Amino acid sequence: MIVAVIPASVWSVQLYTRSAGSGIPVVLLHAFPLSSAMWLAQREGLAKACRVITPDLRGFGGSRLGQDEPSLDLMADDVARLLDEEGIDRAVVGGLSMGGYVTMAFCRRHPDRVLGVILADTKAGADAPPARENRERVAQAVLADGNDVLVSDVLPTLIGPTTRERRAMVFGRVKGLVQSAPPGAVAWAQRAMAARPDSFGTLAALKVPLLVIVGEEDELSPPADADAMAQAAPDGRVAVIPRAGHLSAVEQPEAFNKAVIGFLETELGGVRR
Repeated sequence: MIVAVIPASVWSVQLYTRSAGSGIPVVLLHAFPLSSAMWLAQREGLAKACRVITPDLRGFGGSRLGQDEPSLDLMADDVARLLDEEGIDRAVVGGLSMGGYVTMAFCRRHPDRVLGVILADTKAGADAPPARENRERVAQAVLADGNDVLVSDVLPTLIGPTTRERRAMVFGRVKGLVQSAPPGAVAWAQRAMAARPDSFGTLAALKVPLLVIVGEEDELSPPADADAMAQAAPDGRVAVIPRAGHLSAVEQPEAFNKAVIGFLETELGGVRR
């Protein structure tokens, strides 16, 4: 496994990136409020089939936040610069939850750099006013009092009931990642997500295959949202992960990886053996 720090010579934020494997490049963007640490099982399980690239989005993990105003477009441009640094013209780009929002922004801004798209446990619609207000509430609470609000309000929505009841170690790992999120990055990301546009038009304009993955027990972005995204795209399909909630890649990594490998094999000319 390779851990690299991307030089900040051409932009203000240094992206910390974990990579593994070789072959077709697959960029995976993490959920809020986690980091690329959540993709451990993907770097291990998918590295046999492709080149897995998992950056920390700005402000999270080892990446600095910078001084820019909150923007998912900015995060998408960070990913494009990362591809430049890695010498990659086109990649499969995917993300889970917030990472899915960034992926859709990437598809809008850099469509010529996408080989395929993976959207996991995310949604294409913009936030309704109550959701935007709740994001601002969480942002202000974190800045004022730290991450207690993330543990009380956000963490319970991330994990499905099967994981809570049967996989205490997974729940504990996710809790630790949530608790370690930098408050400034949490507030910045909440405001960036609150301002995101509707992305159904972006999906309709895709010229590459789309895989939508969703946890069977995901209440934040339920299977109905996954179906709507797949139907909006010219070439979309859905994979439902049993016994998983919003963090399907963490809760049921083997099933998640199997869905990704199947997508690469059937839609993108195979995988490295």
